[in-house]
Order: sequence, then structure tokens, then C-alpha cells
Amino acid sequence: MRQVAVLGATGSIGRSTLDVIQRHPNRYRATVMAAHRSVDDMEALCRTHRPLHAVMGDPQAASVLAERLTDVPSVAVSSGAEILDDLVADAAVDTVVAGIVGFAGLRPTLSAARAGKIILLANKEALVSAGRLFMEAVRTGGATLLPVDSEHNAMHQCLPVDLEGRPNMSDVEKIILTASGGPFRGRSRASLDAVTPEEACAHPNWSMGRKISVDSATLANKGLELAEACWLFDRSPEQIEIVVHPQSIVHSMIRYRDGSTLAQLGQPDMRTPIAYCLAWPERVDAGVAPLDIVAAARLDFEAPDLEAFPCLALAQWAITQPGGMCVFSAANEVAVAAFLAGDIRFTDIDKVIAGTLQGIDLAEPESLDAVQALDQAARDVADKQIAGWFTRPEA
Repeated sequence: MRQVAVLGATGSIGRSTLDVIQRHPNRYRATVMAAHRSVDDMEALCRTHRPLHAVMGDPQAASVLAERLTDVPSVAVSSGAEILDDLVADAAVDTVVAGIVGFAGLRPTLSAARAGKIILLANKEALVSAGRLFMEAVRTGGATLLPVDSEHNAMHQCLPVDLEGRPNMSDVEKIILTASGGPFRGRSRASLDAVTPEEACAHPNWSMGRKISVDSATLANKGLELAEACWLFDRSPEQIEIVVHPQSIVHSMIRYRDGSTLAQLGQPDMRTPIAYCLAWPERVDAGVAPLDIVAAARLDFEAPDLEAFPCLALAQWAITQPGGMCVFSAANEVAVAAFLAGDIRFTDIDKVIAGTLQGIDLAEPESLDAVQALDQAARDVADKQIAGWFTRPEA
């Protein structure tokens, strides 16, 4: 019986994970579940899955949840980053699903790595903001790192790996990272000025949270995933090609030196990569319908439009700079939040990122405190830009 900590339990990754766990009650149990402040959702999940611990990021939300669960005394409700750090490192947990979105997910993921856990990585910031620190923690802690993001999971499935899940890259010529293109694929830069948050969050293929959906619409997510792939597979940006694949059926490809290209195909459903990671090196039912390749009919590929979607070009540059992706990620979080709040336009997101990258003295952070300081400095610069440069768009 695998004891699983699900970080970000109320989000799309967390819910998909819990769905897979529920399908295999004799193999997995969610012993720890963590969320920020979604009390109603967390209460329902706790009643269904009966974890030993429910951790809320917001102390007031924890108090409300504890009051609601008085009739479920087996669930201990708490709040605080230190408590979550201790729980993911405890011997009672062997697998940690790192599904907390944003910088808040970095700290517990690092704790899991240092404690040598099996980590199902869905939090981008662990690698984007602190790639060197995180990969060193994985090595020294003896952790097993399995990528949940569909693209990196596809790469992992197409590579030879050792008993610790580490891929062998010796015969690889290039990684091909696929992108759906988001809801605005094919549109001109000028046509994107007036798009709404609702339009940006209406992804044509995937069901995701609002922040990640906007990242897909701007192609910022491909910049973040490019940085992740560099760390996960020890590649330089030049060794990774990004192609737009609107059907989201081919999740990524590996091109080998002998001319072979291996691709992983599947439905756009996160339960497949989650089940792959939970059961690795075995396979279990994920509850996903098999891919009907005849019904899919065609697979299209094209180059990304960096003029219409400059966030990707900004990320490609930031990856080459010390600490650049930490700044990119933080500025992007601030800008996306402002866009979702209606404070800036869709086409202002990349302007905030570019201005922040120009306004920060870039340096490679050598500790978690340094990562947090660089992250906060970037957020401060991004906030000042939004306050000083932009006015609320007219309805």
C-alpha cells in the first residue's frame, strides 16, 4: 500500500490524482492532503478519502474545516508551511504529488526531495525557479523524480530509464516539446488586445486551472516547460525544439541519433501521466478512454508564432541568464493575476515580464532564501509596473 501526500488536492492535478487513487484502493491511500483555502472542496474530499492529515495554507480556512470535520475525528486538520514540510518528510509518506501551483509549492517539494521520497512533479517552480537547488536535493536525498506534466511525462515514457527513474540521454539527438497553441492559435498580435479572461481560460483541449490556462494562451507555459525539460533531462535549450500541435494527441517526442523519433500519444487527460507515475514501472488503469487514432484522423504540427506570443521568446532568453527563469516565473504570476482581475490586458502580460527582466539584477540563487528573495524582488518590480504603467481596461 503506497501512502500518498497530495499537495494541491483541490486543484485539477490533485483531483485527477485522487480519482486514480480511488480506482485502486488496494494499492494507494491518500494519507495527506493539502490545499490553500477551498474549504468546501476540501471538506468533500476529506469525507471521501479520509486522509490522516488535512493541511490548509490559510489558517482561518483550517479553523473552519476543523469545525466542519468534528464528526470525522480520524482527520487531523492543521495549517502552516512547517507542518506540511514535516508531513511530506515523515516516514508515513512514501509518495508526494507536488501539485501546488506557483511558488508556494516549492518549499514542500524541496522537503520531499531531501527526504528521498518518490516525487510526482507537477509544480513547475521547483525546477523553473530553483532548478539547481532542487535537482541537487533530489540527488543528495536519493529521491525518485517522475514528471507529471504531460509533455515531460511523454518524454520519460519514450526514454530508457534506470531503476531510479533516471533517463539515459546518451543516444538522444533532440527533444521535441509539443504545444497545443492555446485558444488563440493563428490569431494576430493586434487581435489579442481585447480578449477576456473567460476567453483565455477556454482551452480547446485541456481542463485546467485559470492561471495555467492563461499560461497556455500566452505560450508562457511552453517557456516554463522548456526550462523544466532542460533540468529534468540535462539538455541545453538548443537541444529542445518546440512545435505547435493543436490536437494535443502527441504529447512530446524524442529524436534519436539513428534517425528514429519516438512519440507518446494519448487522450488529453492528466490521469494518464498521473497513473503512469503512481504505478511506475508498472501500468494501471487510469479511467481514461483509449485513443481512437482513426477518429483522431489527422495530426498537425507547426512552428510557434513568437511575434503574436512573445512570452515564449522571453523565456527562451531568460533561460540563458542566471536566475532569469525565477524572475520570469514570478513576473508571469503577477501579470496573469492582474489580467484575471481585469487590471491589465492580455497583451500586457508579456510587457510586464519583459520590464521585470530588465529591471532586476540577475544572479543565480544559491539557497532557498536567495530564491525567495529573487522571487519577491521580481514580484515587487512587476507590481510597480502594473501600478504605474497600466490602467484598468475599459469594459
